[in-house]
Amino acid sequence: MRVTLSDTALRHIALFEDVTGATAVDCLVDDDRVCFLVATGEMSDAIGPDGTTVEQVEERLDKRVSLVENADTAELFVANALAPAVVHNVTISENASTVAYAEVDRADTGVAIGRDGETIETARRLAERQFDIDDIELA
Repeated sequence: MRVTLSDTALRHIALFEDVTGATAVDCLVDDDRVCFLVATGEMSDAIGPDGTTVEQVEERLDKRVSLVENADTAELFVANALAPAVVHNVTISENASTVAYAEVDRADTGVAIGRDGETIETARRLAERQFDIDDIELA
């Protein structure tokens, strides 16, 4: 699937890559928050020592920043998007729609959902853009 980025998202990606040295594959921009999809294996560069690099990005954008590491498979992608929740298994079901069922540690259900549903909604948006997944449900 081809993702079309807005001018704002492209500017945010350029700033992110300049500050972190990591590659951003995608970017979701909300009013008070930006989520970057970071290239596989580059998450430590994006975060930086003790989180200082990502904090610099937050300061420059004046927004909260969240990071998701990209993956080659839809199952691993969904697990990454729900992090730091512990995801034991992800099953993709393709019927009338494509749904990812994520088996999350019971103690981490709230973490997977996030404040006001932010984490799971971001995971859903990214999964749809990257893997044509229509929904993510927690099991």
